[in-house]
Amino acid sequence: MGDLSGLGGELLSAQQRQHVEALTGSVTPEQARWLSGYFAGLEAGIARQGGGAALPLAAAPAAGRTLTVLYGSETGNSGAIARDFAAAANARGLNASVHDMASYKTRQLKGEQDLVIVCATHGEGDPPGGAINFFEFVEGAKAPKLPDLRFAVLALGDSTYEFYCQAGKRLDARFAELGAKRLADRVDCDVDYEEPAAAWSAALVDQLAAEAKTAAPAAAVPGAPLFAAPSAHDKRNPFPARVIENLSIVGRHSTKDIRHIELDLADSGLTYQPGDGIGIVTRNGPEPVNALIEAAGLDGNAPLTVKGEQTTLSEAFERHFEICTTVPRFLDHWAELTGAEALQRLRQEDAKAERLDWLRGHHIVDIVRNYPVKGIDAETFVAGLRPLQPRVYSLSSSLAAMPDEAHITLSPLRYELHQEPRNGVASAHLADRTEIGASLPVYIQANDQFRLPADDAPIIMVGPGTGVAPFRAFLQEREVRGASGRNWLFFGERNFRSDFLYQVEWQQWIKDGLLTRMDVAFSRDAAEKLYVQHRMIQHAADLFAWLEEGAHFYVCGDAERMAGDVHEALITVAASAGNMSRETAETYVRELQRSGRYHRDVY
Repeated sequence: MGDLSGLGGELLSAQQRQHVEALTGSVTPEQARWLSGYFAGLEAGIARQGGGAALPLAAAPAAGRTLTVLYGSETGNSGAIARDFAAAANARGLNASVHDMASYKTRQLKGEQDLVIVCATHGEGDPPGGAINFFEFVEGAKAPKLPDLRFAVLALGDSTYEFYCQAGKRLDARFAELGAKRLADRVDCDVDYEEPAAAWSAALVDQLAAEAKTAAPAAAVPGAPLFAAPSAHDKRNPFPARVIENLSIVGRHSTKDIRHIELDLADSGLTYQPGDGIGIVTRNGPEPVNALIEAAGLDGNAPLTVKGEQTTLSEAFERHFEICTTVPRFLDHWAELTGAEALQRLRQEDAKAERLDWLRGHHIVDIVRNYPVKGIDAETFVAGLRPLQPRVYSLSSSLAAMPDEAHITLSPLRYELHQEPRNGVASAHLADRTEIGASLPVYIQANDQFRLPADDAPIIMVGPGTGVAPFRAFLQEREVRGASGRNWLFFGERNFRSDFLYQVEWQQWIKDGLLTRMDVAFSRDAAEKLYVQHRMIQHAADLFAWLEEGAHFYVCGDAERMAGDVHEALITVAASAGNMSRETAETYVRELQRSGRYHRDVY
């Protein structure tokens, strides 16, 4: 690719030229042809990737029905699928618009004709935070009858949870109740969603394009690929980031191990905003790999083909498959192979709660040891395994403050199961087997639901433990921007002397006036345990006053207990300081969510 400084390149900023050169250097000739059509469509107006604007057309729009793509996303995956679908549809001559449920105007629903929905499930069957308003409208009494609507739902979830893909299932059932007709059957996708999502999208685009061609033929871009050209580095093509720091940030007497890791993003073209996450392509450690090979009686050097790549079983266990956490897929597979009555019983529909509890207490190696299969070969064994997924960590740095760097803060997961030590896959990889100078494949995962507000808006941040990570990024960003909004942080950990993460930085920001207020809770420093939610209640009057003055409320950290306790504390604060009934306080907190002032990044 030639130098863009000429041939009209002077119309671009230096940063724009850098992005264009990075993209054009990575695409195939076929993708370049698609891009020419894509950018030609920009004459109708610059498109945005969200917020409800239609994507640019690579061909004249087909006459006939309108096509709207809606997504509900907690981590960004649903949004990426929706945008890819819309780009593919537009490349085939369909006029598709893509909208986040968080900003979609529900009054438009009764006028939609073809609706494609991509929705993730959060926690125990809940919709993503930004989609709550949409769900309440659709499932409420004000939802219109939709006899003229056609729809299709792609549901994303995690099969290790009891209410797998429940949010998507709810929408699929509700639209049918409202009289809409299915364009295609709902597809439920596990964490390895890429292939089934791509197949579902391809089939649906083909179907709609064929219908549009029959109704009124439309020109299409020759050789247009199904999906938009990827950015230089993303989940499918991560950037090899060099580790430039990996240090413990707790005192010598701490009962925890918490790491601060810095990655070099120079020359990657990757950019991020405070609140985003970084995906890290991880590996299983040698201990679980060897233990599973031994338990199954397999040969680690046995040849194996994984997605067209020739490898060995040991290498496949290390790089390609989840070999620790057990999912229903492996239970079904192993139950068929063994015929074990106990495993068959766990597969029954009425054993759902028991099954999930049992799976959480048994890794794959435990099942293989308890229910052995003699003479199994490598291909048969891996047929029941789920692909190893990247792990996403909240970024604890601002790119504006730390150019070309990405920081993460993590606590390696270590525990005992069946009298054996076990570790978290990615956290142990990063803490125990990643040295300075090592290379980690990474990509940025946007989190549009966890953004800073306007510079003059006050913010309240609740981040116990490593949940404080994005708030370090928030304050770095606000310092660089010279933001005038007040900042209040609630932080908690076990012990003041050993576990006060980033203490010097917080103290400096307090001294400089950037951090307006900080309240801490160290649970093991007194006989009675004290947590961040207790501090919130103690300072209810001030906290409620900030909210009444327009503050945005943020919470980051453990979803299983902490996030629920903080949510309950927020209701208590509204009830006590606002002199409200419990019901009115719950409505007050729901309104914070609806108005985009209550943000959660929980895991």
